[in-house]
Amino acid sequence: MKANALNFSGGPGALPAGVLEQTREAIVAVPETGISVLGMSHRSDWFRAILDEAEQNLRALMNISDDYAVTFLQGGSSLQFAMIPMNFAAHPSMPPAYVVSGYWSGKAAAEAVKVVPGRSVAWDGRDTGYRQLPELDELETSPGAAYLHYVSNETVEGVQFPDRDAALAAPVIADMSSDFLSKPCRTDLFSMIYAHAQKNLGPAGVTVALIRRALLERVPDGLPAILDYRTHVSHGSNYNTPPVFAIYVLTLITRWLRFEIGGLQAMQRINARKAQRLYDTLDRLGDAVRVHARPRWRSQMNVAFSFGDARLDNAFVEAARERDIVGLEGHRSIGGLRASLYNAVTEPAVDTLCDALSEFCRQRA
Repeated sequence: MKANALNFSGGPGALPAGVLEQTREAIVAVPETGISVLGMSHRSDWFRAILDEAEQNLRALMNISDDYAVTFLQGGSSLQFAMIPMNFAAHPSMPPAYVVSGYWSGKAAAEAVKVVPGRSVAWDGRDTGYRQLPELDELETSPGAAYLHYVSNETVEGVQFPDRDAALAAPVIADMSSDFLSKPCRTDLFSMIYAHAQKNLGPAGVTVALIRRALLERVPDGLPAILDYRTHVSHGSNYNTPPVFAIYVLTLITRWLRFEIGGLQAMQRINARKAQRLYDTLDRLGDAVRVHARPRWRSQMNVAFSFGDARLDNAFVEAARERDIVGLEGHRSIGGLRASLYNAVTEPAVDTLCDALSEFCRQRA
């Protein structure tokens, strides 16, 4: 096995080679400080500059206006599942609505009901096996809904919502953890976007939240300070000790996207080629392989598939490992296989995976 195998894991995801090299150097000593990034003070001028740069890079990449606060939080999406209804659905006459399109959106809806019992489910794909998604603009939600929440890309089932170009009636909050920064996004169509790291943003520990400032006016008084989004906005993401290392790597990744890749449109073109290459290979294999998602809703980030037999799935994992390909095991909730094509997964790596699939099927006729 090579020192850095081809990582197709659903998380933690692959990192760009250049970012890995800079990170390795910074663990020993950040060049401009002479101190390891693991020992840098979160109150230092250096870290304040890192926070500012991370925000500036995100604003540039996503064309985020000043109408939105950009915050760096902790607790992953799981904490946001509880914080969002606490902050934005406190009024009992304005229950939030949830789209349940897979494993993670189901968790978000389940957490919300613990905080605001009046929350509703605008759509649930359980009967379809979570193989397809609804048309968001056709969903029926209460005119007074606090917000409509959905997960833009389900990592487990490999289904992804297409881009929207029009606003919806209710304020929209989206968990974009697994496709954030993989393509351009019209942030003005959302009241909040959040995404945790270990997919396209770097190592686990940091969660980015873009929050429309007008939405913050809904936050009720009396919340614990650390669970109040206004606290994190007013303290510039430095209320309590933030994950310095994770935010530093996130900053390196945003530099990579801006100045090496050339922005999110360029990243989208690369990701589209990778996904097309893999889906074409799977489709050519015919009945030997089943892709979980229906074609219209196939994810460019997570490709969930199976040979239809756990023994064959396991055999392919082993065969792939011989080619230094790792992370293909499917999520425990549905089994099978999954190839995650996050930003840092290269096109040659996808070619290697496709060759492995074709060879595996030839060997087994």
